[in-house]
Amino acid sequence: MKADIISIGDELLKGHRVNTNAPFIAIELGRIGIPVNRIITCSDDPKAIRDTVTDSLGDAELVLVTGGLGPTRDDRTRTVVQELLGRGLVSDPGSYERIVDIFRKRGREVTETMRDQALVIDGSVTIPNTKGTAPGMIIDCGEAFGNRHLVLMPGVPAEMEAMMKLTVIPFFTPMSGAFIRHTPIMTMGIGETQLAGMIVDVEDGMPEHTTLSYLPHAAGVSLMVSTSGTDRQAVEDENRRIVDAIVSRAGAFVYATADETLEEVVVRTLIERGLRVAVAESCTGGLVSSRLTDVPGSSECFLRGLVTYSNEAKEDLLGVDAETIRLHGAVSESVASEMARGCLRKSGVDIAVATTGIAGPGGGSPEKPVGTVCVAVASKFGEGALQVEASTFTMHGDRRLNKARFSEAALRALLARLRSFSV
Repeated sequence: MKADIISIGDELLKGHRVNTNAPFIAIELGRIGIPVNRIITCSDDPKAIRDTVTDSLGDAELVLVTGGLGPTRDDRTRTVVQELLGRGLVSDPGSYERIVDIFRKRGREVTETMRDQALVIDGSVTIPNTKGTAPGMIIDCGEAFGNRHLVLMPGVPAEMEAMMKLTVIPFFTPMSGAFIRHTPIMTMGIGETQLAGMIVDVEDGMPEHTTLSYLPHAAGVSLMVSTSGTDRQAVEDENRRIVDAIVSRAGAFVYATADETLEEVVVRTLIERGLRVAVAESCTGGLVSSRLTDVPGSSECFLRGLVTYSNEAKEDLLGVDAETIRLHGAVSESVASEMARGCLRKSGVDIAVATTGIAGPGGGSPEKPVGTVCVAVASKFGEGALQVEASTFTMHGDRRLNKARFSEAALRALLARLRSFSV
C-alpha cells in the first residue's frame, strides 16, 4: 500500500501558511509501514480539487486529504468528493450532538451552517473531531476506483493530528502488511560531510530494507535509520544493530537516539543528576534560558537566567572585571569565563553557562568577525574544585540564525561538561 497526501488551501499556495500537515501525516504513515508516494498542494478551486483527487485515486491505494471541510464558502472538499463518488450526504448523530453541545456551552445559537458541519458522505466511516466541529471521513471509494481508500480531514493541524492518532492510524495499521522502525540519531557539533565519512562503512553495508537519511538543520545534522519488513522482531533487531554501529563510530557527537531536542537532553540530564543550572547571556539575549525553560519540568533544575547585554551589566550583575573587558574585549574567552564564574557564584548553582559574541550584521573585525561567539561553562559539583572551560566558535548566518547557533553551542558545551561529570 502506498499513499498520496493532498493539502488543500489557497493560503498554502500563496505562502500565507506553512504546510505542517503533510509532514506530520507522512511521519505517522511511515511508522506503520505505509510509504508516501506524493505530497500535493491544491487550490480551493472545485475543479482543481476534483482533478487532483481523481489523479491520486488512480495511482495510490490510500489518499489523505486535509482542508476544505469547514463552514466557509471556500470549504468545498466534501461537496467535490461527494459528487465525484456519486453519493449523498447524511448527518452523523455523534458529530451533530457534539456541535450542538459546543455552541450551547458558548451561549451561541446553532445555525444551519453549523448543523451542516455534521454531514458526512454516505457510506463513510466517521472520524470524530475531538478538537473541533467538522468530522473527518474514511471512504471506501468502491469498485469504480478499485476499492481504494480516501481520507478527508480538516486543515486545522490540532484537529487533523488528533484524527490521525486516534482513528486513521489504528484503522489502517492492519492493512499495511509491514512493520517499520524509525530511529533518530541526534548529533551535535559535526557537519554532514564529516559525519558521513565516519560511518561510510556502516552505510555501505546496510541491507536493502534499511535506509539512512541525513537531515541537516540550522543546529547540525540528524540521522534517521529506517528498517522495514514483515517480521517485527527481525525489524527491531536489524534497526538496533545499525543504530549501535553508527553510535559506536560517531558517539562523541551523538546526544540522543530518540526524537529529543538538545535542551530536552540537557534538562533531563540535570534532573537525573540532581543538579541546578543558571545562565548568563549577552549576544543570545535570553535564548538559551528560553530554550531550557521550554522543556516541561525545567523548574526542577533551572534557577535563573541573566541577560547582561552591556559591559556595565556584565560588571554590575556578574562581577566581570572592567580591566578584563578593556584588555580582551567583551567578546573573548576571558570575559565569557568571568561571566560564567560570576553567574555560578551569585546563583549558588552547580553549573553555569555564559555567552558573549557578535551576532551581526555589524560589529565584526578581521580578528573577531561577525558570527564569533565565546561560550564558557563554570561548574562546582559537590565538594569538587571550581572548573571553568571556555571555547570560541565562528558561525555563518544572519543575525537570527547566528543567535540560534550561538545558543546551540552553549547547550552543547553544557551537555559536554555534564557528561564528563561522574556522580
